[in-house]
This record gives sequence, structure tokens and C-alpha cells, in this order.
Amino acid sequence: MADDDPSSNDRASDDTTSDDAAVPDTGVRRIAILSFSALAVLVAPPLYLLLDLAVVGRLGGDELAALAVATLVLAVVSTQLTFLSYGTTARSARQFGAGDRRAAIAEGVQASWIALAVGAVIVAVAVVAAPTVLRILVGSGADRDPVVADASGWLRIALFGVPLILLSMAGNGWMRGVQDTRRPVVYVLVGLGVGAVLCVGLVHGLGGLPRLGLDGSAVANLVGQSITGVLFAVRVVRATDTPRLAHLRPRWSIISAQLSMARDLVIRSLSFQVCFVSAAAVAARFGVAQVAAHQVVLQLWEFMSLFLDALAIAAQALVGAALGARATAAASRVARQVTIVSLALAVAAALLFAAGAALIPRIFTTDDAVLDAIGVPWWFFVAMLPVAGVVFALDGVLLGSGDAAFLRTATLTSALIGFLPLIWLSLIFDWGLAGIWSGLVAFMVLRLVTVAVRVLGGRWRTVGVA
Repeated sequence: MADDDPSSNDRASDDTTSDDAAVPDTGVRRIAILSFSALAVLVAPPLYLLLDLAVVGRLGGDELAALAVATLVLAVVSTQLTFLSYGTTARSARQFGAGDRRAAIAEGVQASWIALAVGAVIVAVAVVAAPTVLRILVGSGADRDPVVADASGWLRIALFGVPLILLSMAGNGWMRGVQDTRRPVVYVLVGLGVGAVLCVGLVHGLGGLPRLGLDGSAVANLVGQSITGVLFAVRVVRATDTPRLAHLRPRWSIISAQLSMARDLVIRSLSFQVCFVSAAAVAARFGVAQVAAHQVVLQLWEFMSLFLDALAIAAQALVGAALGARATAAASRVARQVTIVSLALAVAAALLFAAGAALIPRIFTTDDAVLDAIGVPWWFFVAMLPVAGVVFALDGVLLGSGDAAFLRTATLTSALIGFLPLIWLSLIFDWGLAGIWSGLVAFMVLRLVTVAVRVLGGRWRTVGVA
């Protein structure tokens, strides 16, 4: 397959001004290409999980519950390590924009070493701790012990794919940085496609494959993730374009810089996790209908987040490339264009959800109590979407500039000042879902204010440039 990045040859540039000629295409078309590529990679795993749930669901309720809790643990572990993707994109894009493709790929090599090392530690710890963690989540008792046992078995198999999952994240990161948009999609679809076929065959013993039940789902997951991870690993080795192995060795100066950025991104990610876990915990205390309504609207929020995040990823790659070339005018133009496109998409979605307020919830439930409860968070969700459109875009701009430390502080402060006080007050004063979603809106508005002030101030154009 031909490389589709717009500047596959190394380029040297002495430009230290806002010279757009030193930068790859940063127009709306390029934003769209990068966004669609990122979106395809983002939506593939949730779609695979839906298939997995449907296949395992035929085995019975215990197996389905075991799969749900085990995949939750695996997802939480992976979510905290997205710095391998987002951090690598920003650093690789800056090198790419500066005309040093080899250095951009080196970021991917070193991120891959981190992926393998961290993945090995996770496997060693989690394989031992899996039963204990799952028992804490599920509880104990005659009716729950089979779920814990099944979930532990699934997780202990699937965990061996974690290093390959992390390799895929690192691969996505540097390839987005050099604006190679096709290969990541192909690699992810090939891996998950094989996994999907194996899942159906191994769980139920179809196509001449052994019937492994729930363990078959774990094996399919492991094989699919491994194929994708190996494809990314092979690509980064081939992309070094040198017969010597020197460029594949760990380079501690790069690894140290990546880990410094990783610290900020992990803290930022944990801030999100604390907010949404707290929201679910408080919603559960208001009743079954309330927690169900909260979960339905939250799933729609996460669905929309995929679209907005895809645009943010495009902003990372293009802003990083522009700033690497010292083309601040181009970086500012990308920030403007991505924000406008993201806001337009979010407003369109908000209008759609507003118009479908009476119909869309019925796709997910016919329970009258849940439908009544959904009416409260629904309009908070609709109101939040335009705000989120701007926030996600500007997050991508700041990540592309390497301003992860600011994003860490802004997100943590917004959670501590805006979200957490409101959500716990809603529990104390029985404000219900209105209190919870008021906290989420406050969280988003505070993030909007902080990132908008940062971008308008202009410091982001220089903070991450070496």
C-alpha cells in the first residue's frame, strides 16, 4: 500500500516564521481525512464489543455478566494508558512538521518500548490480582461466585493481549503524527475482523472450531488484538528505513520526555474517570429508573464523544506539524477551522437530539419509569453538546502543541471545583439526576473557559516547541 502521508520524504527547513509552505496541507479536506481515519479506529473496538456481547449472550446470563465486568476491567486499564497514542501523536507530529520524518518515527519506536514494558508489568500484576479485583466488583455469594470465576478466566486469557493493545496505541500515535491515515484503519479492521470470526466460531464451536464457550471469546480477543499489535510493530520497524538496528534500541532521553508527558495525560484521564464513576455511583442511590436513565444518556454522550474526539485527533496532528515547522499562522488557522467544524457538528447533533427527544430514548427502553427519568438528563446533554464541540477541539489543539501540563491542571481543577461539589451536594440534598448533570455541565463549562483563555492567550504556540 502506498503511503498516503503528504510528505513522505525527509525535508529540511530553516524556516522559523509563520511560513505555510513549510507545513503539510492543513486545510479542511485534510482535517476531514484525518478525522475519518481516527473515527474508524475509535469506533471499531466498541462495535466489536457489541458483537462479542451478542455472541456470548447466547450462552446465558452468568456468562454475559462475566464478560461485561471483565471487559470493563480491561477497558479501565487500557484507558489510563492512552498517552501512548495522544502523547506520541503530538511529539511525532512536531518532528514531522520540522521535516525530520526519522525523528517522528523514533517517537513511535520509543513509545513502543514503553508499551511493551508497561504491558508486561500489567500482565504480571493483573493475572495474579484478577480474581480479587473481580470479587470486589461483583461481590460474593452462591449466585455471584460463578460470575467471578468466569470473569477471572476470561480476563486472565485476554490480559496477555495488553502489550499488543498498547503497541497499537503507540502505532496509532506516531502514524497519526506523520499523517499516515490508511494503515491504522486497515490494521485495526484486520485484527478485529479476524477476532470477530474467531469469536463466533470459538464460543459456539462453529466452522469446525472447538467450542470453548466464554474462554473462546477471550481467545478471539487475544488473537485479534495480537494481530493488530504485530502489524503496528512490523510497520514501525520497517519505517525506520535502515539496515542497522541502532534506531530500534531504547533511547532514554526520548522515553523520559514521553513519560513526563504521560504523567500529565494520566492524571487528566483519571480526572475524567473520577467524574463519571462518581456520577454513576450517585445515580445508583436515587433508584433503578434513575441509574438506567443516567446510563442511557451517558452512552449517547460517549457515542458523540467519539466523533468530537476524532476531530480533536486531527487537530493534534496538524497543529503539531505546523508548530514543528514554526508556522504559527498555520497552527492558528487549524485551531480556528477545527473549532468551527467541531462546533457545527455538535450543534447539528444537539438539534437532532432535541428534535428526537420523544423518540430516540424509546430505542433503548420501553420502561415508563426510565423514560420519565430520561427527560431530566436529556436536556442537560443537549445543552452540553455545543460546549463539548469547542472543548474537544481546543483540547486537541493544546495536546498538539504539547501543552499537556496545562490540560492536566485545567481538567483536574474543573473536576474539583465544578463537578465533584455539585454531585455530592446533589446526593446530600436529593437533587437527583438534575444535580448530577448540573455537575457535568459545570465541569464542561469550566473546561471551556480554561482552554479558551489559554488558546486566545497564544502561549500554546510556543510551550511545546523545542
